[in-house]
Amino acid sequence: MPQHSAGILLYRRKPQPAVLLVHPGGPFWARRQAGAWQIPKGHVEPDEAVEDAARREVAEELGVTVAGPLAPLGVVKQSGGKSVSAFAAEQDVDTQRITSMTFEIEWPPRSGRRRAFPEVDAARWMPVAEARTMMLKSQLPLLDRIVPLLGG
Repeated sequence: MPQHSAGILLYRRKPQPAVLLVHPGGPFWARRQAGAWQIPKGHVEPDEAVEDAARREVAEELGVTVAGPLAPLGVVKQSGGKSVSAFAAEQDVDTQRITSMTFEIEWPPRSGRRRAFPEVDAARWMPVAEARTMMLKSQLPLLDRIVPLLGG
């Protein structure tokens, strides 16, 4: 059964309209830039409201509480079959102060050693045009859906 995730595309209008994207941590994404950035998101737990999951995931991946209202951006389907329920929220975040939870995997593979990596190793504000070149392909429709909120 495909997984279901939820996340929030944060945006700001000043000093210029921009969206906040995150770069996933860990060795798989380490050398990837274009096509790797995405919204902070994660698994929706059983019996958890989708909006609650989205807020929790932003807190876990950025160390930021999103308290304001969420605007639904709909669902996108990722290449692996996972569906992502996305929301938008206007909130400025200092990307130099993010704190991310970590995950642990065996690394290098078959080495018997476990290493911890941050779920998110970077966050960056990007104008929509730049985000279109950097964002995970399956999440690109979210940019079209957020443009009206940016005032363009």
